[in-house]
Amino acid sequence: MKSTIIESFEEQVTKTPHQIAVIFNDKCLTYNMLNSLANRLAWILRKKNVKPDEIIGLMVDRSLEMIIGILGILKAGGAFLPLSEHDPQERVSDLIADSAIRLVLTKKQYQAAFSKHLDCVVLDDDNSNYTDCPAGNPPHVNNPGDLAYVIYTSGSTGKPKGVMIEHHSLLNRLEWMQQKYPIGENDTILQKTPDTFDVSVWELLWWSFTGAKMCFLMPGMEKYPMVITDTVQQHRITIIHFVPSMLSMFLHYVNNADSADCLVSLKKVFCSGEALKSNHVEDFKNLLENKNGTTLTNLYGPTEATIDVTYYDIDTNTPDIIPIGKPIQGIQTFVINDNMVHPPGKTGELCIAGCGLARGYLNRVELTAERFDTNPEIINGKFYKTGDWVRLLPDGNLEYIERIDQQVKIHGIRIELGEIEAILNTYPLVRDCIVIVKDFAYNIKVLVAFYTSNAEIDSQVLKHFLSLRLPEYMIPKKIVFLTAFPVTGNGKVNRKELASLIS
Repeated sequence: MKSTIIESFEEQVTKTPHQIAVIFNDKCLTYNMLNSLANRLAWILRKKNVKPDEIIGLMVDRSLEMIIGILGILKAGGAFLPLSEHDPQERVSDLIADSAIRLVLTKKQYQAAFSKHLDCVVLDDDNSNYTDCPAGNPPHVNNPGDLAYVIYTSGSTGKPKGVMIEHHSLLNRLEWMQQKYPIGENDTILQKTPDTFDVSVWELLWWSFTGAKMCFLMPGMEKYPMVITDTVQQHRITIIHFVPSMLSMFLHYVNNADSADCLVSLKKVFCSGEALKSNHVEDFKNLLENKNGTTLTNLYGPTEATIDVTYYDIDTNTPDIIPIGKPIQGIQTFVINDNMVHPPGKTGELCIAGCGLARGYLNRVELTAERFDTNPEIINGKFYKTGDWVRLLPDGNLEYIERIDQQVKIHGIRIELGEIEAILNTYPLVRDCIVIVKDFAYNIKVLVAFYTSNAEIDSQVLKHFLSLRLPEYMIPKKIVFLTAFPVTGNGKVNRKELASLIS
């Protein structure tokens, strides 16, 4: 077993140096070409004294530069931190300050987003000394316990939290995927998940030690089923991931456009990020499985446990509630309530142990201790409390029920409602606020904010205020003024009544 993903990738380079590795639009790189470019970048970073466990920022759109940047950082010994070019400047600055990065890799068009005090390596600068560096592999410096990447997730206090993932956890996750669903030289993964979300990590790296290929979807096109369909057909994509709500939209398009024949190359679809519904499965079977033999797998996992920790392969019998499945290799799952492990049939909080667990939250010692618990009466070693209420079924599969807290997922994106509330409460004229998720037809979920104040405030003013601090997907679609919040008999805010106020 290799210690890092880089060792596995470099071994594959020697096996298939001339095999196409990555595709972007009409450009492609072979394994050897990609390795050489990543090596040259790694040597630049080594000259800048990048060491193991150092976090390096990466702000690029989907492009060849994205994978060169990731591999270059890992080869240099550092850990990559994706930064979104679409996030407000204040949020990007907060993440840079919290992670204490001194170095960022970016493209010319995004360079102005960074302080002059931050060292920038511009990946698409024709005048850089990039190509003057050696093309050979730098000596390996990482141990399995070194950081591979940091991804920030929404935080209930208004402050995003950085999840630290180590090499051994990442390698375990990717090797499980290859053992369970092996791919090779004839396979192509479509990379369409934004790199600030952890699903992107397996899209970006799984292929790299199997001899397969990765094709980048054009930036911004992940919401357009027609473009996805055309890309699958053009590049003979075999592996793709969808959030269930996007899968529903995609299947609706395929049905209306009668374009299932265009997807004949598609062998495997993975879903995660939201509850997969039985109607999604039935539509999938009718349009893709029965016609093309495409198979579907439901994945589940928090960022804190390296992407996914359970899987459920869809078979011929579709249950009314699709389970989130059984644990992958190296992972243990158990259900606890009142500090007791529950047997099958009982409900409780899902907890996770094993080699997939994150090191913890960056600079958040107390929160790490709270969420990554130790209790020898439950299990030896550390375990992560997910906040997800589940049931262990008699066949060993897990059934997801609901969240314990105010965390939600919209289009697979994890959002702490408390983070939005914390920011909105800083607006001077807002007295108090509550943010909820309203379910509309066709499984469409929308964020709605309610606030109290001495007088109504223009909702566009409040949205603009939030947009300076939060990414677009966290801006409520509706902001509603109330003189007072409705309450239940015990004096708590009546969230169900709030939801009924919106049609």
